[in-house]
Amino acid sequence: MSKAMTIILLLAMVIQLLKPLGLPGLKQRRDFWKIAVFAIAVMMVTVLVRP
Repeated sequence: MSKAMTIILLLAMVIQLLKPLGLPGLKQRRDFWKIAVFAIAVMMVTVLVRP
């Protein structure tokens, strides 16, 4: 996973903790863990796709 994507996801998690994003499934502050699960899934797909 590229460093830019990692930074973007970390920023999204911090923003979610400060002020919820309001997207479906991300309406409360405690939902920041869902962004982390998404990041782990993207990382696993990236590892699987690489030759």
